[in-house]
Amino acid sequence: MIEKLTALEEKYEELTGLVSDPAIMADQPTWQKYIKARSDLEEMVMTFREYKQCLQGIEDAKQIIRDKEDPEMAELAALELDELKEKSQAFQDQLHLLLLPKDPNDQKNVILEIRAGTGGDEAGLFASDLFKMYSRYAERQGWHMEIMDASYTDLGGLKEIIVLMEGRGVFSRMKYESGVHRVQRVPSTESSGRIHTSAATVAVLPEAEEVDVEINPNDIRIDVFCATGPGGQCVNTTQSAVRLTHIPTGIVVSCQDEKSQHKNKDKGMRVLRARIMEKRQQELASSEASTRKSMVGSGDRSERIRTYNFPQGRVTDHRVGLTLHRLEWILQGDLDEIIDALITDDQAQRLKNVE
Repeated sequence: MIEKLTALEEKYEELTGLVSDPAIMADQPTWQKYIKARSDLEEMVMTFREYKQCLQGIEDAKQIIRDKEDPEMAELAALELDELKEKSQAFQDQLHLLLLPKDPNDQKNVILEIRAGTGGDEAGLFASDLFKMYSRYAERQGWHMEIMDASYTDLGGLKEIIVLMEGRGVFSRMKYESGVHRVQRVPSTESSGRIHTSAATVAVLPEAEEVDVEINPNDIRIDVFCATGPGGQCVNTTQSAVRLTHIPTGIVVSCQDEKSQHKNKDKGMRVLRARIMEKRQQELASSEASTRKSMVGSGDRSERIRTYNFPQGRVTDHRVGLTLHRLEWILQGDLDEIIDALITDDQAQRLKNVE
């Protein structure tokens, strides 16, 4: 580990020199590339330097104890040695985590898709609750949300909604939300007061840039039609809605949220690229099934991941066995405790695989 960290520190120093070079600064694309590379190494290098200082402190304390010239100083050094050993272990643990391969998608924006599952009208209302929960969580994180497309039930619930979430590290935290979310409650449509179980599916896709997914325009069939649902006469009587079909994969994306056909096409292309990239990643992951199954963040949208039980006011995440009796707060977007637990478990599993 020390050899690898030393090499990374040398690379960091090299990049520090490059970003200060006037010739490099004049070439903005290259300068930006070096700035990002240096930034990616910074936390690891700073932690490594603190770790080395800690190791040096341990050696100094041991030397004082060995010398036995000053009993009082030796006693203080022994106390300091215990503290430094604890700090050293903490730095080691942190460095092991920092050395784990990073998910290349972690800093990407997210295409969030929520769909009503089993449960009829109640499933649509629950899908709407999930959308509100993620909207509030995004607000807490300082992220921006933009609706790409949505369709509603007669009771005001959601059949489906597709949202773009933009911000720093969105995918790194939202990627654990993919899967089936289950709700247990008495529906507003139920007169007898019986508890029903309904579900909604959530898919979290990293937004793919054009360089990530190259699409041949000849592979796309574009259909236009009049939008439906809320929006008024202008939206509902002009052919502003767009349906994109990627012929090689059969993936279909519709977008009708904007009044402009051009804007709907642009939004649809962003969703289409994300879905094509997800399909490719799933095909790749299928060949690594054993590893994928060991990960908390497998992203399998068919897996039941969480239950929201209203009578008991609890939320249970089945992947890590975490139960919190804070349903109301969680639905208000207080998701950090759940997501942090999932990240910690994911890191522990990856460390185990490395070892």
